[in-house]
Amino acid sequence: MTAGPIAIALTIAGSDSSGGAVIQADLKTFSAFGVYGASVITALTAQNTRGVVGVDPVAASFVGAQIDAVLSDLDVRAIKTGMLAAEAAFEALSAGRVQDELAAFPECFRKSWLYDELYTARNFKPLMSGNLYTGAMMVGIDQVLFRGRAPWTLTHRNADHETLRPKSECTPIVYPKPDGVLTFDRLSSVFVSNTNHEEDQPSHLRLRDPSIPVSVNLAVYDGPETRYCPAGVYEFVQEGGTARLQINAQNCVHCKTCDIKDPKQNIEWVVPEGGGGPNYPNM
Repeated sequence: MTAGPIAIALTIAGSDSSGGAVIQADLKTFSAFGVYGASVITALTAQNTRGVVGVDPVAASFVGAQIDAVLSDLDVRAIKTGMLAAEAAFEALSAGRVQDELAAFPECFRKSWLYDELYTARNFKPLMSGNLYTGAMMVGIDQVLFRGRAPWTLTHRNADHETLRPKSECTPIVYPKPDGVLTFDRLSSVFVSNTNHEEDQPSHLRLRDPSIPVSVNLAVYDGPETRYCPAGVYEFVQEGGTARLQINAQNCVHCKTCDIKDPKQNIEWVVPEGGGGPNYPNM
């Protein structure tokens, strides 16, 4: 039995001299998924974990020459590019701006094909948030009759984090223990996800106010982050009779539930180092 041809993916991005982002991070991610990575460099940067020192953009003609060289020789099955964000970042860096918002990125996104695809599916979740059968019928009308271009845009009545009820209004649910056959504990599931973050990398899960997890989340909601996180990232530990939230960021599978569901929007998920998974090779 012979192995099939290895999949080839192409990344088009700038080069990060510190190795934590763009081309370097993409190639590490490709490797983690068993994919051969080819690259086209759009800019050279002098940067480290503290910031960007300088940027030297590659001429458009040479970017095109790189693309032609790769595609004329390799059987590329997928192309990844961050050029929308890179365009906005280059504009900011050229103007001498640092550590501010890339205001041009939303406009670049709205003009892209990606926005068009997401726009046609914008009403799906609001329609399906109520009755299943009514929602399915309305989705059919939205997608088949209007082709996703209905003259209205539906929204949810509340943000997800606003729907969480205090523990005083709820009855605890006692779940059966995992049987190891059909149900499994969370840490076993994290192991299967092939998540492997470097222990010494900066935490990508940040607290805007470190006191809120105990004073609000634990006191009012009984620590919901310990339940809505599927990977056991959050746990409350006792130190000298006082509770403290411990964040096991290395377990994170990047579902971003904490960023979305935290009742006070106190948890901020930021992009971690690339190549750490999850990686589901059999999916």
